[in-house]
Amino acid sequence: MALIIEAACINCDMCDPECPNQAITLGEEIYQIDPDKCTECIGHYDKPTCMSVCPIDCIKKDPDHVETEDQLLAKFIRMHG
Repeated sequence: MALIIEAACINCDMCDPECPNQAITLGEEIYQIDPDKCTECIGHYDKPTCMSVCPIDCIKKDPDHVETEDQLLAKFIRMHG
């Protein structure tokens, strides 16, 4: 499952540099996560780093992009070899 940044985002710039997949970019109003690049840090870290550094806890699992751990790992392998 990819992650999503909720509208409560304060654009603090903490999450963007932490993403090892470069899935986070600044949208028109708030940061956004590209579900095609988000692996929830599987293959890199034990837990999503963006969630760890978010000071207001506005990064959640995206119910519109449900993926298993195996699917996330396969996405990681496709992107990073």
